[in-house]
Amino acid sequence: MFLLVGLGNPGPEYVYTRHNAGFLVIDELASRCGSSLNNVGFEACYVRTALAGTSLILAKPLTFMNRSGVAVAGLLRYFSIARENLLIIYDDMDLPTGKIRLRPAGGSGGHKGVSSIIAHLGSERFPRLRLGIGRNEGQESTEVREQQVISYVLSPFKPDEKPLILKAVRAAADAAEIFIHKGIGEAMNRFNGKNP
Repeated sequence: MFLLVGLGNPGPEYVYTRHNAGFLVIDELASRCGSSLNNVGFEACYVRTALAGTSLILAKPLTFMNRSGVAVAGLLRYFSIARENLLIIYDDMDLPTGKIRLRPAGGSGGHKGVSSIIAHLGSERFPRLRLGIGRNEGQESTEVREQQVISYVLSPFKPDEKPLILKAVRAAADAAEIFIHKGIGEAMNRFNGKNP
């Protein structure tokens, strides 16, 4: 069994913001499975479903971003899922808008949701899929930069970015399917460095 978790913030005001790119990918995967995330538990909404015969759980934490690890750790434990069968899907400012990149392990890169997961799992060794949201230009001092980053990731995509993001969300869902059926190595070979 696999656990695919998209990171984001709960609430209608955050639905189409940059920081909710992970939620958008989970919604795409749920649609492909003909499922809805109707179950609530472990501080997440989730569904146990299947994709091309493979059992999986799709989940979106109901905590805010910096507490995502609570939901991930709870779901992993309850369903007895190995960390190598976990895929965390989230936004990344260090990738150009619409690019996707997979890794088998690594640090948080400053992403608060990933930092929380690392802390709750006690390990950086879990696969992840990053979806590029681009970087806000014109950042100044450290204090101003932090406020600008927060404002930027919580802002909606610009109208001219939406077609690219929708294409990237579909490509990220394709990459997640390859991860499930053929592993992280094959998913990386097929999707890293490619345009969506």
